[in-house]
Amino acid sequence: MGGSQSRHSGAHQQAGATRGPVGANPESRATTSGFRVRTRKRRVRPGMTGAWGLDCFVALLLAMTATFVAVGSPARAQDANTLKKNMIGQWELSTTERSKTCVVTLKDGTAQNLKLELEPGCAAALPFTRDIAAWSIKGLGDIVRLQDAAGQPVIDFTEVESGIFEGLRSGEGIYILQNLAAARSLAKSMDQMIGDWSMVRGNGRPICGLTLTNTEATPDNFQVFLKPKCDAMVASFAPTVWRLERGELLLMSGSGETWRFQADDNAQWRRVPDSADPLILVRQ
Repeated sequence: MGGSQSRHSGAHQQAGATRGPVGANPESRATTSGFRVRTRKRRVRPGMTGAWGLDCFVALLLAMTATFVAVGSPARAQDANTLKKNMIGQWELSTTERSKTCVVTLKDGTAQNLKLELEPGCAAALPFTRDIAAWSIKGLGDIVRLQDAAGQPVIDFTEVESGIFEGLRSGEGIYILQNLAAARSLAKSMDQMIGDWSMVRGNGRPICGLTLTNTEATPDNFQVFLKPKCDAMVASFAPTVWRLERGELLLMSGSGETWRFQADDNAQWRRVPDSADPLILVRQ
């Protein structure tokens, strides 16, 4: 009777292990390439041992893993090759608000030592660029690295939006790498923002006039002036500077409060998040 209970207890423990989390009992469950593999209970035939069954399972697992690696590697290589191909050309390396810029021309070359050229003014605008000698694709084919002559990273970039890459330098901050044509288009857009605007309600009622200037008040921020007789809410906000940031127009007060606006079209910008009674900037 005791032996029967012991066998029953052992079988129960084995079943519990099978239902346990992946990795709790590698002889009963494993996961490979997203597919779950289970061993089946089987009758032990003459000459078949538990070790032999485990060896077969391990062999099957290794074979499936090898297949996964063989299938997965070309996909990663293809991603790296695609990114490399897309990066060849002229790019603008800049601070987040483009107050300091540098044109970088990325060229083809060996996989780990791709050629590049920096325009003459780069070192003066962004001193760390003096150390940049080449570029490469790193990670799983998703990192654009600007590196020194020894192959060590000067700054690594990852794509945050289509065609826009961000990189962080410790103690300095974030830098942007974007297609030169797109960057110059943004600069043109900023020039188009200079001048007089009217802030209106959703029903079209004007509540304030303001002037955006290209006079730099602080690094990357430009002066804005309110005209007389503004609505009390706008007068209380009292923006002093403005800038464009990732497609948004930012108005900022001396206390650090920020109002954000997104373009409806070339002539008007709507405050976000939107509301039932929106605020809209309309070009004068």
